Amino acid sequence: MLGESTDPSSSITIVTPVCSDIDLHEAWDESSDTVSDEDSTGNSISWSKYRLIIREATAEFLAVMIVVIFGIGVDCQVMLSMHTGVASFPQGDPLTLRLGWAIGGVMGNYLSGGISGGHINPAVGDLLCPLTATNTRVNNRFTLALAVFRGFSWKKVPKPHKLVYMLAQLLGATVGSTVVYANYISAINIVEGGRHIRTRTTASLFCTYALDYTTNISAFFSEFLATAILMCMLLAFGDHSNMAVPASLAPFVSLLLTLGIGVSLGMQTGYTLNPARDLGSRFMTAMVGYGLQAFTYRNQYWLWCSVMAPFIGCLAGAGLYDVLLFTGKESIVNRPTVKSPITAQLSLSW
Repeated sequence: MLGESTDPSSSITIVTPVCSDIDLHEAWDESSDTVSDEDSTGNSISWSKYRLIIREATAEFLAVMIVVIFGIGVDCQVMLSMHTGVASFPQGDPLTLRLGWAIGGVMGNYLSGGISGGHINPAVGDLLCPLTATNTRVNNRFTLALAVFRGFSWKKVPKPHKLVYMLAQLLGATVGSTVVYANYISAINIVEGGRHIRTRTTASLFCTYALDYTTNISAFFSEFLATAILMCMLLAFGDHSNMAVPASLAPFVSLLLTLGIGVSLGMQTGYTLNPARDLGSRFMTAMVGYGLQAFTYRNQYWLWCSVMAPFIGCLAGAGLYDVLLFTGKESIVNRPTVKSPITAQLSLSW
């Protein structure tokens, strides 16, 4: 039988050559490589107008869906195949699980990076986009960590289109996990012992649960630590005063980072890293017959461990990098302190 904990990961955002800080309509008009709203006869192409509106959000939706299909798909294949009624021999091992999630993250980044910036993860968002952009206009899509440590206006967190991105990511995870569930439903029925039997044995294939011996504090710390490392490394990858990652190497480095976190910190809680992909999958399990166990487990484990811990971990990782390593003026840590007239006079007198 299957264990009660799997080791799904999450995708990350990595340096991409395209930064979505220009107004979409303006970019559409200025770019010579995009499709015009008019055909060769001068007639308006009606679909292109609608595509223009939904293009970025759809890219985020599809990217997270691809990540989840790769990641949860490998979870189901490896874990379900351990049952002799499903396969004659296991179709993978723990390393296969980590590779599946890492590859899914790379594929999601390729799918959406040039359209929406490849945010994918709401806890990390598009932190690297404004940090590595060469465009002089300020990117207006900021996450919590960026607002705290890079001095951007709190009024911009979040903006309506950012909420659309987060909703698209959540829906992408829900649809992606539903697709995987439909693909493996026969194997799930065999493992569970019937069509109408649904337990945490297979629910853990779709969303994260802590191992039984792991305390609540240990589970929170495990997710916090993994996401802090993720955030710290992402900022390092985008720091041009450090060894910034070239765009050509971004997918490879993305895979290595996700894989490294998985093989070192993924055992106890399944290294959620991405709140959207875990929460969307929990919605799916509630809808297909697992009930509310994904939400009632360990006194709302989903909230404080799978959602809050990644966000807090991102703040800690960003703070660690900015305080100790980052020298750019965009960080509030490196901005000169403005003295009041009284303080300045006292300093001169002294």
